[in-house]
Order: sequence, then C-alpha cells, then structure tokens
Amino acid sequence: MVESGSLEPVAGVVQRLGVLLAAGVAPISAWGYLAESLEPSSRGRPDGDVARAIVATVATRSAGEPIAEAILAAVPRDAASPRRNARVSAAAAWRGLAAAWFVASDAGAPLARSLRDFATSLRDLAETQRDVAVALAGPAATARFVTVLPVVGILFGLGLGFDTLGVLFGTIPGALCLVAGIALMLAARAWNRRLLRAARPADLTPGLSLELLAIAVSGGAALDRARATVIEALERCGLPSAGTGGADSVLELSRRAGIPAAALLRAEAEQARAEARFAAQAKAAALSVTLMMPLGLCILPAFLLLGVAPLMIAVVSVTVVGL
Repeated sequence: MVESGSLEPVAGVVQRLGVLLAAGVAPISAWGYLAESLEPSSRGRPDGDVARAIVATVATRSAGEPIAEAILAAVPRDAASPRRNARVSAAAAWRGLAAAWFVASDAGAPLARSLRDFATSLRDLAETQRDVAVALAGPAATARFVTVLPVVGILFGLGLGFDTLGVLFGTIPGALCLVAGIALMLAARAWNRRLLRAARPADLTPGLSLELLAIAVSGGAALDRARATVIEALERCGLPSAGTGGADSVLELSRRAGIPAAALLRAEAEQARAEARFAAQAKAAALSVTLMMPLGLCILPAFLLLGVAPLMIAVVSVTVVGL
C-alpha cells in the first residue's frame, strides 16, 4: 500500500501510459516499461510514492488481478497523515485512474485517448490545487503567527525585568490568568483549524464523473448504460457517485445539434473544475476576514491575560514592596 502526495506525478504517469498504448504497447507491458524506467534509490528500491505505486500495480497485476483492481490495491483508501489534504487528493487521483480504466474497458472506449484526456483533467486539478494553496497561504500564516502573541507578551514582561512567570505560577490571580489564557489559546487554535479546514475544497475531483461519462459515451455506449457504468466504477473505486445528473442538458444539446456528446461533456467537466477553483479562491479570500474573529475573541484576550495582566500585577507588587 502506498500514499501519493501530488497530482502532477500521477498525471505524468497517466500521460505516459496513454502514449505507450497509442503506440500499440499492450497495457500490462506499458506498466512494466514504466516500472523498468524508474530509478532506484540508494537502498535499491524505487524512491517516491508514485514509483512505489507503479511497482505495486505491476506486482498485483502479475499476480493475476485486472489492471484497474491492481491500481486500487496500490492506493490506500484512508490517507491520514500530516499532509492529509495533498495525500488524499492524490489518492483520489489514483482511484480516478482506476475508475477511468474500468469505464474505458467496460464501454470499449479507446483506452489511449481516454488516458490522455484524463491526464489533462488531472493537470487542471493540480493547477486548481496550486491556486487554492497560494490563496490559503497568507491566511494560514496569519493564523499561525497570531497564536504566539500571548507568549510574546510573557517574554516582553521578562525582558523588562519583571517576574511575570513568578506571578503566573506563584500567585492566585496569576494562576487564574494562566488557566484562562491557555484555555483561550487552545480555543483559538481549534477555531483557526476549523476555519482553515472549512476553506479547503470538499470535492477533490470536480468534474471527474463527467470525464468518465465522456469516456463511456465515446465508446458508443447508450446513455443509461454509460451512466450505470460510471456509477459502478465510482462506487468500486471509493469515489462519490453523484454528479452525472448535470449531464442531461449537455446530452440534450448534443442530440439537438447532432454533435458528439463526449466533447461537450469534457467541456462541462472543465467548467466544473473552473467553478471549483473560483469557489475555493472566494473561500480563501473570505478566510482573511473570518480569521479576525478568533483573533479578537480569543488571541487578544489571551494576550492581555498572559502578557499584560501579569506585568501589571508584577509592577504593583514591586511598588507595594518598595513602599
């Protein structure tokens, strides 16, 4: 089982597979050539998540499993990790590749063309994720920075020569300030994480179902059969099966205009990815404002409790002792 952390390498693998298949190479041989082209690490094993995924796929296929099943076996369904968002999206891309393979094989669609089109959609998704990451970078950095303000307040008091730590740990008012300040900092941290998590895209593969439907109809399958194939493939690969309902208007337009539905479906999928990109960027822009709420309601009060209040108590104590 492997984890994958980036869409671009997955798109590169899919593109190479499409080129090899277009040149007449058998699918299992194409995977074998990809595995042979990998450069081993210093330990003699393939380095990188994508390389390990390719090797795992070839090994599973050699054991007699169909290629789509072999791809699924190489990718974990739960990609929990410190870099969960990147890994989950890349794992979804691998499952999307398996779904595309399922659909193309079942519908009799040209596999090489299908893989090249799917590689293009993956690169669009990668561009979307880069745009979202850039948009979220500023708010995320702000959220991390403001959480250290209370600690800066404590250090500022110590730098002025006042025993603020002694006040916090050695007096009842200081202890109350310490407990309340820490509670507010923890609340702010949880609040910031929740806001950042809500700003990230929920749909990691926008337009995928339309891409798969385009593959199915390009193989000559009837609409009902194509939809059933796509839904079955998505369910087998652990991907959301909703999203083909919006294809009705596209298919009706194709019928009225007398043009192939596959091209219109791919254009609709591209539009879905563009809309997802714009929505994510709008959420990131709004995040810059909503992050002010934990700052004003939690961080600044914690700064007063941990930085200012102990300093004032220390000043008063020194003054009283001096008298």
